[in-house]
Amino acid sequence: MQIRALIYFDELVRTNSMRAAAENLNVAPTAISRQIENLEYYFGTALIERSARGVTLTAAGELLAARAARTLRELDHVRQLMDDLKGLQRGGVTVFASGAVVANLLAPALADFSLLYPKVRFEVIIASAYRSIEAVSNAEADIAVTLFAPPLAGSKVRLRSEVTYDVIAAADHPAAGHSEISLRTLATYALAVPDQSFGARQAFDALFAREGLTLDPIFITNSLEMQKELVLRGAAITLLPALTVSRECQAGQLVAVPVAGGKGVRTPLDLCVAPDRQLSFAAAKLLDFIERFMRETMGHTIGTGKG
Repeated sequence: MQIRALIYFDELVRTNSMRAAAENLNVAPTAISRQIENLEYYFGTALIERSARGVTLTAAGELLAARAARTLRELDHVRQLMDDLKGLQRGGVTVFASGAVVANLLAPALADFSLLYPKVRFEVIIASAYRSIEAVSNAEADIAVTLFAPPLAGSKVRLRSEVTYDVIAAADHPAAGHSEISLRTLATYALAVPDQSFGARQAFDALFAREGLTLDPIFITNSLEMQKELVLRGAAITLLPALTVSRECQAGQLVAVPVAGGKGVRTPLDLCVAPDRQLSFAAAKLLDFIERFMRETMGHTIGTGKG
């Protein structure tokens, strides 16, 4: 069985069309068909069913599709490792991250790293914590940086720091004048918060419920930028790690106020990798960059998975 056959099959699965797969791969549709037939002969079973609506995978095809993509990713990873042996020090790194940590944590590390290793290319995917950890586990990502990450087999926490959510308000908002804000007082203000799919929102709801309060936000949005804009315009206040608005706080636009009594939401900020997968030169160096930046920025560390 040739690697080309898997590449053609993977593209067919992605596009669900012989013609589209052929166009993307710059080959004739008959070439796609021939490679699929080679795979079917190799495995001794039908992998696809053709119809006027496109291509449908058989049960065997679904089984192969789930593994073909990972196999191709692993082969590409091996190619990068071989490049490292040759001293080329190039390649690509894929990072999955939770949205709230990207701008003020990941971007500086990427910028510094890129200046030192300009041949390296980066792909940064903003996703939920669960999706980010899943991506590391199934070899879609080299590194994940997450908040509220669930435990998931196939990933290891390289470094863990604690993040506290403060009340974030515009500098001229009444809430900005407090040295700390109680949850009961917080509940009287217009709030902008994420939707229920976010771990942060689930933690906010639980926090308010423990105090016998109901979280009744004016604005619900899955956009961090929207939350910040609403707060900057004085329409609402929100709960975010101060790290995510450090630039605005330094500019005097926003203020971070702690929740009274140390009752603010706390969550681990995790730097994750796969436990049994050797990183390429580029990914390993970037991992060190991010780890160092976390140690310098976050101040203290709860734990480390290095060993």
